[in-house]
Amino acid sequence: MPGQPIYRGPIRPGQPLVRGPGVPAGPSRPGRGRGMHPTTPLAPEQPIPTETKRQPKSRSAQQREREIEEGKLRPISTKPKDVQVEAVNKDITVGEGITVKELSEKLGIKANIVIKRLVDKKIFATINQTLDVKTAEEVAGTFGAQTSRMSFEEEKTMEIELAEDASDQLPRAPVVTVMGHVDHGKTSLLDAIRATNVAEREAGGITQHIGAYQIQHGDRKIVFIDTPGHEAFTRMRARGAKVTDIVVLVVAADDGVMPQTLEAMDHAKAAGVPIIVAINKIDKPDAQPDRIKQQLSDRGLLAEDWGGETVMVPVSAKAKQNIELLLEMILLLADMQSLKANPNRPGVCTILEAKLDRGRGPVATVLVRNGQLKVGDHFICGTVFSKVRALINDRGDAVDLAEPSTPVEVLGLDAVPEVGETLQVVTDTAKAKQIVVYREAKARELAMAKSNRVSLETLHEQLKEGEIKELNVILKADVGGSAEVIGETLQKLSNEKVRIRVLHTGVGAITETDVLLASASDAVVIGFNVRPDRQASATAEQEKVDVRLHTIIYDLTQEIKKAMTGLLEPVFKEVYKGRAEVRETFRISKVGMVAGCYVQDGALQRGCEVRVLRDNVVVHTGKIEGLRRFKDDVSEVRNGLECGVSLANFSDVKPNDILEAFVTEKVANEAFV
Repeated sequence: MPGQPIYRGPIRPGQPLVRGPGVPAGPSRPGRGRGMHPTTPLAPEQPIPTETKRQPKSRSAQQREREIEEGKLRPISTKPKDVQVEAVNKDITVGEGITVKELSEKLGIKANIVIKRLVDKKIFATINQTLDVKTAEEVAGTFGAQTSRMSFEEEKTMEIELAEDASDQLPRAPVVTVMGHVDHGKTSLLDAIRATNVAEREAGGITQHIGAYQIQHGDRKIVFIDTPGHEAFTRMRARGAKVTDIVVLVVAADDGVMPQTLEAMDHAKAAGVPIIVAINKIDKPDAQPDRIKQQLSDRGLLAEDWGGETVMVPVSAKAKQNIELLLEMILLLADMQSLKANPNRPGVCTILEAKLDRGRGPVATVLVRNGQLKVGDHFICGTVFSKVRALINDRGDAVDLAEPSTPVEVLGLDAVPEVGETLQVVTDTAKAKQIVVYREAKARELAMAKSNRVSLETLHEQLKEGEIKELNVILKADVGGSAEVIGETLQKLSNEKVRIRVLHTGVGAITETDVLLASASDAVVIGFNVRPDRQASATAEQEKVDVRLHTIIYDLTQEIKKAMTGLLEPVFKEVYKGRAEVRETFRISKVGMVAGCYVQDGALQRGCEVRVLRDNVVVHTGKIEGLRRFKDDVSEVRNGLECGVSLANFSDVKPNDILEAFVTEKVANEAFV
């Protein structure tokens, strides 16, 4: 207590214990008295004296705020300060299928910070989760980084180009695209160069696919790409210009500059590719080469002998004149460009054509732009991830390796790729599979978004209000390039009265699924260079589905135009007679090739027309010249019997071919709009 000594000496027995005021008596032990422990709570009936209460030192809120404003005190924040994280790399590339981990590595930021930023956007992602490109760009923007989009193939190509040395580049063969108007002799000129005969095998005498060929001129190689000249194949010619180094523009000396000639010039100029003009058909009496030069000079191509820079070579594909001179000019122009590539890097190729082969599966014709493509390589091509099983060169021989500027057929694809896609050889197969899964999901979402289902209510409203009528079309072709451009051509035929909708395009034979889809959607099935299989034909007849088959695009577009206006004239309708499978072939003197056949359906009759189908693709149309059962000539062989068949003017029959017999009858055809 204040004013009292702390220690009074020992307490003797019987001496009373001196307590302070307000301190109650506590229990005492014999021999010694002791008060209560200071921490022991007091009894409730004993109030604490006012003088013992501790008065807290406090500062008014107004005074504290005033001192903070004057700078005498710092404000106390109970919430931690949010530090803005900036990206280490300010310019990054964002590719499709990028994961959170890859994004964090490109930004130079820890993955948990990126995940936190995603959570703030209500996106709950793991470190290995794939992000949408748009989302990745938004997240990178919050860290102050600028993004640029780049596909997986472009990103891999850029990485390889940054790693390779200039000494790895070696000279490569030039890639030459032959362009020009239809029937100006492009394929015939290429035949003269290759000493082959391609034009006669084309339906209607026109080229409707992209063909790639490699020739040897001295000790040098030249790769030629033959593009179709018809106006419907604009996009295919555009693809040809994209992969080429030199364009050979073929102009007929007796015809002059035509619309597709100008279009080919535009494609070449847009691609920045030099042009060599081959003035063809100079052997004709009405040829006027100087007139061609005048027409081309009016459009910006001035000949060298007229003081310009464009090489113009007068040639004749039929007479094989100046072919050597043309090849020398091509090689000279290629030397001026100093074309080089690295044959030791992973291959980068372009899909020129793709088709579905019944025996070999999906087959793609590719041109190796850079690097090498070899058997066993894993590659990614759009939504296709596969492994190269075999490579076939333009001569039909199997090869193990394809170097730069080499056209080859690739076998081993899981699906038919899109024409014009880039085929990229990959070493990181796990990443490639991830990209393919991402692309498939995106393609599925896009297809679902495009699907426009017609309900009964909307159909009734359209009919009641008399809106645009629609002609639904299901298109099947032998190769992907033809299917694409024919679909676009048909859609361009739409007018204010009739709108054409291509519901489905595909590669391969017309199947029962196509017919059922046409039946459900009131569509017309169009087959270009393909035929319906047996089940599809039966289903089409049962469901009353109109199936139109064509081999020349002129006839197809003309028929559609007439049908849209209801002006279809009486035509010859095919009446199916039967089909037989070729089991074996025999060559007999004085007769020629005889096909041993088994009649699967209907009957074969002597004199009726027949189609030879190979993998459901028409390879010949002609007549049955001879029909035999054993040694006897017969007029008809029915279902389930074997026979020998000889065809007029055709001997290239092979086992497993299908002979489809039919006759034509003149009928009045109704407009199908």
